[in-house]
This record gives sequence, structure tokens and C-alpha cells, in this order.
Amino acid sequence: MSDQTLAVAGETLAGFGYKQELRRSLSLFDLLIYGLVFIAPTAPFPTFGIVFNNSHGMVPLVYIVGFVAMVFTALSYMTMARTFPVAGSVYTYAGRGIGAGAGFLAGWALLLDYLLIPTGVYVICAVAVQAVIPDVPKGVWVVVFLAFNTAVNVYGVEMAARMNAALLTLQLLLLASFMVLAAIALAHGVGGAHLSLKPLFDPAQVSPAVIFGALPVAALSFLGFDAISTMSEEAKGGPPAVAKATMLALVLAATLFVAQTYLASLLVLNIKRFAPGDPTNQAFFYICNLIGGPTFKWVVSIFGVLFGGVAGALVAQAATARLIYSMARDGRLPRVLARVNPVRQVPVPAALLVAAITLVLGLSLVSQLELLLTVVTFGALTGFLMLHVSVIVHFTWRKRSRQWVRHLIVPAIGAAIIGYILVSAETHAKIVGLTWMAIGVAILIWLKLNGKLPALPAADG
Repeated sequence: MSDQTLAVAGETLAGFGYKQELRRSLSLFDLLIYGLVFIAPTAPFPTFGIVFNNSHGMVPLVYIVGFVAMVFTALSYMTMARTFPVAGSVYTYAGRGIGAGAGFLAGWALLLDYLLIPTGVYVICAVAVQAVIPDVPKGVWVVVFLAFNTAVNVYGVEMAARMNAALLTLQLLLLASFMVLAAIALAHGVGGAHLSLKPLFDPAQVSPAVIFGALPVAALSFLGFDAISTMSEEAKGGPPAVAKATMLALVLAATLFVAQTYLASLLVLNIKRFAPGDPTNQAFFYICNLIGGPTFKWVVSIFGVLFGGVAGALVAQAATARLIYSMARDGRLPRVLARVNPVRQVPVPAALLVAAITLVLGLSLVSQLELLLTVVTFGALTGFLMLHVSVIVHFTWRKRSRQWVRHLIVPAIGAAIIGYILVSAETHAKIVGLTWMAIGVAILIWLKLNGKLPALPAADG
């Protein structure tokens, strides 16, 4: 990118009251990789059995419906990314689209998701590795993986981008291996496998209740495309690149999800439902054993978790650091967290804080994986809900926009879908999530009473 283009990007940021401190070095391709790594192409592996049971075997159909549902959220992200090209994701969009208080609560909600994602991932990785090396405690592996990813993030965004590309390549190779072996097994009719449309649409089983009942679990796999917006101030292409990468990441991930779950479903057409417990949780690995034997099952269960987990946690820590940096820069969090290393141009204090919190959570909850997984989506979905409201308030109410489809209908449908998924969340997730939000409200009240919540600078949009 030319110096002139970078200068224009810096001037655009200056129009929002900020100076360019982070390094603009991420291309559209880098942003796309970032989003795909966060989502993880192999995300359906651990949840396949759960979605299979809940959807009566129509796993790919659930992912198609999930993709359609998430498209509305992606469209709202694209709209706000072009309007407010500032780091902070939903915190920025709600803060500028609705008001400072809404922005703080949106950022606070997103922090719950972003802090728990790397924690949960490290615990999953530790459990997987301990199964092979039982003499090493899970807590040790949490520390090892966390230290590695923190070093990469602190070193610089270019280093993180290269690591993302390498880990994504390994995931795609593993996924390609599965799909080739699955296709071969299908051609030979392994386990009674044959081409069928039932996984995509089974007239005898399909109903709105069945599909939407399985949707909350499938939605877990899509979480992550939204994190691209946290890198807005490091994108060379500015808002257009962030918007394009957001939609591209979602489309590519959905394509991979549908393809792999369709092939997997064809290999278990003779199974109506996996038994509760390990048979359900390990359903995908059962299929791997069916098509490639114990060795392939071991490779997928260990390396699949490590490649996807380490990569996902790497970008999750980076996204959380940018969110904290953005909130601290506006005085919503201690301003020391907004300091940027002049050489690396990375928010090092924010990155180290994320690492410290993740370490504490990881060691404390290393044996509480189920609790982590039930809570992890609450913050993201709450943030998505506020995103859609931000679009409606900013454009339809404040700007009196006549683009009804883009600025009212799309976000309204998106908000309705996200609201449904939130209501359908498990009780434990709602209890922990609402408790977290109550703490956020208390902090917000304190900030207002002490005059520490000034309005964000207005901007044209």
C-alpha cells in the first residue's frame, strides 16, 4: 500500500479524535486468515454429535440455516465498519451509534466472550494432550500454550499474521485429509454409506422446532468472524477491507462446515441417534476411525484440537487486547492499558493483561470445561444484539436514512434471530452472563457518577 493511502487512513482515524498508533500492515488476505483462524475450519468436529442428535441427522441443514442467520449480523458489521473505521468492534459501534453507556456495556459483554474463548481453548488443548501424556498436569500445558501465544502477540501483528497463516494451513490440510478419506469410504459404501439428500432435508423429520432447537449449538462454530473488526486500525485497506474480509470469512467457513458435515452425515446414515455422553461427544472421531482407522482418529483428535485451538486462542488474545486498548483509550478502563509499544506498535500492556487474566481463569477452571462452554457465547450474542440495535438507532433514527432494507429490515431480522438464540441458551450460561452484565452496569453507574464517561466525538456516517 502506498504512503499516500496510509496517510488517508490516518486522516480518517484523526477525524474520530484518535491518532494512528497501531501499525497498518494487514492486507485483505491477512484479515481473511485472521477471521478464518478465529472461527476455525474444523469447528464442527467436537459438536457434530450434539447437533446430529438435536437435528435428527440434518447437521448440514442446521449449518446452512446458521449461515443465513449469521449473514444478517455480518451485514450489520460491514455497515458499521465502513461508517466507524476504529478499533473496538461492537464497543465502538454501540458507543458511537447509540451512546457512551451502550458502548461500554457492549464492550463489557464482548469481553466475557473474548476472555473465555482462549481460556476454554487452552483447557481443551490441555485435556487432549494429557490424554497422550498423562504424567504432565493439564495446568502445565495451559501455561505452555498461553506463553507461546502471548509471545507471538507481543512481538508484533506481522508475526501473528504469519503464525495464523501457518496454523490455518495445517487445519485445512487436516480437513482435506478427512474429506478425501470420507469420499473414498463413501465410494466403497463403508458402514452402509451412500449418496442421500436426507442430511440436507428429511421430510419425515424436518420442522422449525427441530432445526432451531439445534441452532444454538451450531452457532458456536460461527463465532469469530466478528473479531476482524477489532483490527480496523491495523488494516491497510481500511474499512472496505474489513467489510470484505468479514463476509468472505463467514461464507468460506460456512462452505467448509456444510461440506464436512454432509460427508460425515452420509457415513452414519444407519444411526438415528448417538448415545448420551462420550458416544455423542466423540461422534466425529468415531467417523474418523471408521474411514481411517485408529491412527487417523488419533491424528484428528490430537492435532485437530491443537492446530485449531492454538490458532483460535492466538487471535482471541489479539482481539481482546485491541478491545481493551480501545476502551482504555476512551477512559473506560485504566489509560495505562492504552499504551502502545513504539517499536512493535502493539498495545503491550493490554496484551499482557489478557494473558494474566487468561492464566488465572485457565488454572482455576482447568477442570470446568463444561461450565466454560456453556457461558462462552453469551457475551458474543449480547454484543451482536447491540450491534443490530446500533445500526437501527444510528441510521434509521438519527440519520433518518431511507435505506429501509439495509438500515432497518436487515438489522431487525438479525436482532430477532440473535434474541431467539439468547433466550434458548442454557440456564447456567444465562445466570453467569447476566451476573457479568450486572457487574458491568454497576461499573457504568460508578463511571457516570464520577464523570468518567464523556461522550465519544461525533462523526459523520
